[in-house]
Parts: sequence; C-alpha cells; structure tokens
Amino acid sequence: MKKVLVVGGAGYVGCVLVEELLAKGYSVRVFDRLFFGRDHAGEFLDRVELVVEDMRDFNESHVEDCGAVINIGGLSNDPTAEFNPKANEELNTHASIKVAEVAKKAGVPRLIFASTCSIYDRGVGEEVRDLLLDEDSEVDPKAAYATSKLAAEQAILAMADDDFVPVSFRKGTIFGFSARMRYDLVVNAFVKDALMRGKLSVHYGGAMWRPLIDVKDVARAYVMALDSDADLIRGQIFNLSAGNFRISELALRVQRALQDLGVQAELDVDFSYRLVRSYRVSGDKILKTLGFQPRVTVEESVAHMVEQIERHGFTDFSHPRYYNIEWMKLLESAVETVSTHGYVLSKPEWGDRGLEGERARLLAERARQGS
Repeated sequence: MKKVLVVGGAGYVGCVLVEELLAKGYSVRVFDRLFFGRDHAGEFLDRVELVVEDMRDFNESHVEDCGAVINIGGLSNDPTAEFNPKANEELNTHASIKVAEVAKKAGVPRLIFASTCSIYDRGVGEEVRDLLLDEDSEVDPKAAYATSKLAAEQAILAMADDDFVPVSFRKGTIFGFSARMRYDLVVNAFVKDALMRGKLSVHYGGAMWRPLIDVKDVARAYVMALDSDADLIRGQIFNLSAGNFRISELALRVQRALQDLGVQAELDVDFSYRLVRSYRVSGDKILKTLGFQPRVTVEESVAHMVEQIERHGFTDFSHPRYYNIEWMKLLESAVETVSTHGYVLSKPEWGDRGLEGERARLLAERARQGS
C-alpha cells in the first residue's frame, strides 16, 4: 500500500485515525484547513505530510503517490450544516464528489467516504416505522447534513469499476476522546456536564434512539477497509455502530461509569418537546462481510475520556473550540472584523515604528510646532 491521503485528518476523527494508520505502518498525507489550529495534531505532524488547503480546491497533485484516500472532511453535524447550507452543500456534496473524481482520474485504486447514519432518521413519534434499518432500507432524509452526505454517497459509489473501489461508511453518533476534542456529541456532552456541573442533561426524556460507536473503533474500521479484498467493499455501504441506545439508557450507563470513577452526577431530565433525531440501525453487514466487531464499550470510553481530559487539561469546558457550531460562528465573526478593518490589534502602518521611533516622531513634531 502506498501513501494514504486523509482529507480532514486534523479533525476529531482524523486525529485518532492518523495515529492508527501510523501505528499500522502506513505513510500518511493529511489534507486539512486547520480550522481548529495545529496544536491538537502536534503529536503526529512531524510524522506526516501536511497540506493546508480547501477541499473545494482539490486536484491531482494532492493524491500524487497515494494508494488510497479516506475522506472524513467537510462539515460534520446538523448545526453547522444549517448555519451555512451553501457551504454544507459545497463541502459535503460537491467537494466530496470532486475528491472521488480526482482520485479516480489519477488512478488511486481505493476511496473510503465518511457518511452518516442520520440518513436513516425517522424522528420521535414514528413508532410504526421505528425498525432496525440496514443498508438496503429506504431512506428519505430531510436535514441538510444528511441530505448532503447521501447525495455525495450515491454519486461516489456510482463511480465504482474494476479499477476504482469506493466504499461508504455510515457512522453512528461517535463518542470518545480525541486530541481535537468535541463536547457536542452526546456521550462526550454527558461527561462534560458531569465534570463541569455535576449533572447530565437529558432532553425530551431521553426517548430517542441512537446508534453509537467509539472513535477508536471508527478508525479501526477505516484501516480494515484499506486491507480488505476489493471485491468485498467495491461500491458498498456499511453501517458503523456498536449498538443502539435510547438516550435515557445511555445517560444511566454514563452516570454509573462516572460513579465508578468517583464522579457523582445527577440526571437533569427535560420532558418538553424538541425536534430530535431518532433511528436504529443494523451492524450485521460489516460483521458478516469484513468480520468487524466494535471493541470499546461506553463505560470503557467514559473512563478513558475522563483520564485523558485531565491529562491534557481540556477542562475549560465552555471554550468554543470544543463545539463545532460555536467555533464556526466565532471564526466567521473574526473574518468579518478583519475584512472590515484589515487587522485586529497590530495596525499595519504602525508595525515598523517601534516605541523609540514613535517617541522620536513626536519630539520632532513638537520641535516643528515650537519653531
């Protein structure tokens, strides 16, 4: 296997995936905008090739010498998709298709696309249609994020042929620690709430179903797809889930895991109606086809998360960098400020003066005025 290009390799999943690839002996090229900076990727940046560019500018130079592309880039949840629907469509659909087209044209034999189980969302109150859904189930997503992922998935898988092997992984809601930590994912949010205020917030009584999987298991599945026989994955869709949980059950399991660590947290349950996602999926296909089985339980992930949060000092829980939508809003606001003024603190025309130079200018000005 030649070099693997990871689009979005400095993100939440990317930071875990790149470490897994390096541990397995792969050479890695990371393609990322570095929206969240580079500090969180510092542990591996000296071991990878880094390309800091936009997916919308993807070209053949980016896949040079690559034997596979893993595309986990783009916007990653409903709030960010709804915040900027145009960017969501450009990145999650059009740019993702472009990445696949460029890879195929350049002769890259394999591409793994990160899709989402939210494609299956039926919503709360659809008990008659509340079935265990597999990769052949009819889907009709309404949310911008899910529709953008489905459109890309369909176009990318249609490119499959004898020489090009695309595969799509529909991931459940991910949880677990990453160096590019997120506290806007349900299990991670429970842990954050417990550590920050001693409560787990459960919305709509926790009635919603959600398939979940730890981020380390997601990384393992991607690496497995690199090593799998091409005929097993060519043009295929696989659900990635470690099981389906009602959010109420999930809260209780997290609460118990935290208690075992000496962290006490009450349940703060809200029963008011909210627009919430709810769906259950089957993970049988990837088990039967590739032999993939998730290894990390919710309880194990919570214990690891608490340990790593303390070790890395990620305890400023309200900082916007841990929440995708809040960080994007902050960046957009900063861009608006800079585009209006051209600077933030350092005024460009003052840059070379220095303190002594400014004093000399003022003295000269006063001398002129005195004469």
